[in-house]
Amino acid sequence: MNLVPHCAPRFDAELIRRYGGPAPRYTSYPTALQFTEAWDESQLRRTAAALPAAAPLSLYVHLPFCASPCFYCACTRIITRQPALAQAYLARLYREIELQGELFEGAGPVEQLHFGGGTPTYYDAATLGEVMAALDRHFTLSEDESREYSIEVDPRTVHTDSMAELAGLGFNRLSLGVQDFDPAVQRAVNRVQSLKDTFDLIGAARAAGFRSVSVDLIYGLPLQTPPSFERTLDLVCVAWPDRIAVYAYAHLPQRFKAQRQIERSLVPAPEARLELLRLSIEKLTAAGYVYIGMDHFARPEDELVRAQRSGELQRNFQGYSTRGGRDLVGLGLSAISRVGDAYSQNAKALPAYQRALDAGRLPVERGLRLSADDRLRREVIEQLMCHGRVRFADLEGRYGIEFRAYFARELARLRELENDGLVRLSDAAVEVTPSGRLLLRAVARMFDVYAPRDAAGAARFSRVA
Repeated sequence: MNLVPHCAPRFDAELIRRYGGPAPRYTSYPTALQFTEAWDESQLRRTAAALPAAAPLSLYVHLPFCASPCFYCACTRIITRQPALAQAYLARLYREIELQGELFEGAGPVEQLHFGGGTPTYYDAATLGEVMAALDRHFTLSEDESREYSIEVDPRTVHTDSMAELAGLGFNRLSLGVQDFDPAVQRAVNRVQSLKDTFDLIGAARAAGFRSVSVDLIYGLPLQTPPSFERTLDLVCVAWPDRIAVYAYAHLPQRFKAQRQIERSLVPAPEARLELLRLSIEKLTAAGYVYIGMDHFARPEDELVRAQRSGELQRNFQGYSTRGGRDLVGLGLSAISRVGDAYSQNAKALPAYQRALDAGRLPVERGLRLSADDRLRREVIEQLMCHGRVRFADLEGRYGIEFRAYFARELARLRELENDGLVRLSDAAVEVTPSGRLLLRAVARMFDVYAPRDAAGAARFSRVA
């Protein structure tokens, strides 16, 4: 289907300086900034009722609790050491699972399941088993070997025996937060974990039968230097996880309170960040990883690579994912559902989430129904983000448009990017070049009618690089 994604990206520092400013991550289109409070539970119910019967589902379960803050974190999470608070949350989550299960009664099996946080392993395996049992009562959990059931794990909260326990609950994919192995960097972000413990967990996960192990890293953290991060990359390559995500740290202390614990002077300067990015790409591709896009790398035999080759790769609120087209039901605080042609987001504040469920209502706080133009642009942006190419004929018949006329303004804006070597334009397609692969967000932004064009609006997003 595509020619670009399996070429290694070309690192061009000057292009990244020019186009690497703030832009949406496009885990959805339109982005969550466009969601409106006029969207409520009743609209989600109508959307779910219109779905075809027996269609397979994806589930996301948000478990927001952490015992201590990681200073870099920009996630929706609750820092507490009060077990009663975490248990009270589960009581409401079980009620939401029941209500959502009624809403999607008649749906097909849950082929994909992801526990995210926060720290899902804030809860012990027995409690996580109760969550799985609740899901199984109200949805049809798949027992097929091809299912993708993943959980995010903080290595500081589990031991090697936990891997067999999690596998026994049905999880077969593991995502380990590492960020950096350098002790000084770990202390600066309040996340100290040993190399041995992390490697032992990876080994235990494989021994327990996990099909995929992913490691998350972050570049641009305080006190990081190219030599120190190179050592982290070398160590991760020795472990040879199935997937590696290398995220760019966005220092936004005005938005994320925990980041105020980080001294701005300790955060790498822009030139050092570029060097950290360059090192990440060169090290991981030289080690044999395939660059998927954005922050994601995978071993050549990984399902992400196969999905990209087959055209089934998609973007959702967890990043890149396989099996495009599945409806995604989000459960828990702040979780977002993508159902039919609509997005629905749960309340982000714990009291509001609890009040809704105590009143017997789904905790939907805002959302959006996509217009015909939104649906078209979503597909264009997703094709660019996942496959690096949009063929006009693929969309013209489905949407009843003449692509070059409909997107005349966008194609005119792309001429500048073409002149700089980020894309190639023809009468039949837009294709991202190897130099443009590191700037996918900047390319996709050309088709985003909601993207702010002023500096103040753009500041709401993280930088492309």
